[in-house]
Amino acid sequence: MNILQAVLLGVLQGVTEFLPISSSGHLVLGKAILGVHTEGVAYEVFVHFGTFLAILTVFWGDVWKILVAVGHAVRHPSPGNWSLSYREDPFFRVGILICLGTIPAGAVGLLLEHEIEAAFSNPLLVSLALLVTGTFLLGTRWARPQDTRFGMVRAFVIGLAQAFAILPGISRSGSTIAAAMYAGVERSEAARFSFLLVLPAILGATLLEGGKLLQTGIPSQQAMPLFVGTIAAYCSGAIALKWLLGVIRRGRLDRFAYYCYALGMVGIIWFAQGFYL
Repeated sequence: MNILQAVLLGVLQGVTEFLPISSSGHLVLGKAILGVHTEGVAYEVFVHFGTFLAILTVFWGDVWKILVAVGHAVRHPSPGNWSLSYREDPFFRVGILICLGTIPAGAVGLLLEHEIEAAFSNPLLVSLALLVTGTFLLGTRWARPQDTRFGMVRAFVIGLAQAFAILPGISRSGSTIAAAMYAGVERSEAARFSFLLVLPAILGATLLEGGKLLQTGIPSQQAMPLFVGTIAAYCSGAIALKWLLGVIRRGRLDRFAYYCYALGMVGIIWFAQGFYL
């Protein structure tokens, strides 16, 4: 992978991570079209870290209040205090729900690590998965969510959607926001929780992959593409995230379904015929 390819794929990751059209799916298809071949998922993990930084930038106020609320509860450990905080402190409650919602994706990532890596090398499978993403998104047209607060059951359901979205081609933001809306959560709150929910998953994957790279060492020819790809993903991701939040407030999430259908069908036709560059 050269520098230009790393930048292009980083921008692609940053834009598509937040738009509900599957960033991982676009990375797989983009690498196949550009003829880029990499070992493992190191590049994918690092550009996802770029989008992690973009979420921190946009939601820093919320993240800080959650950390303060959880930190206060940890310093005063008692069931009664935690129960009171969960009922009365919205940021502590969101912190607990994020931890709960992270469990499914963490379990799937650890148990099916090799199978997931194999899926990243199958662009035809990704194209089929994009059709599934499109169906999730189209269904939000008829969702009528109203609640701005939700509890552990809804958080776990959203976490299951995030676990399913580990497959490339299944949009993480699309599936989690759609799942929240289907469960009755108001769309702006659904988007906020969706993007906060992904932070532990990305951080965990980055630390895991980073630990492997520290053990094996980063080849000099890979270091610069990883760096510039991460920066490109951060910059494009911050812009895309702010734009998407406005789109969601206007209630037009289902429009992205048509793009997913179109790209999925083109990918099926293209890669089923073996048209790799």
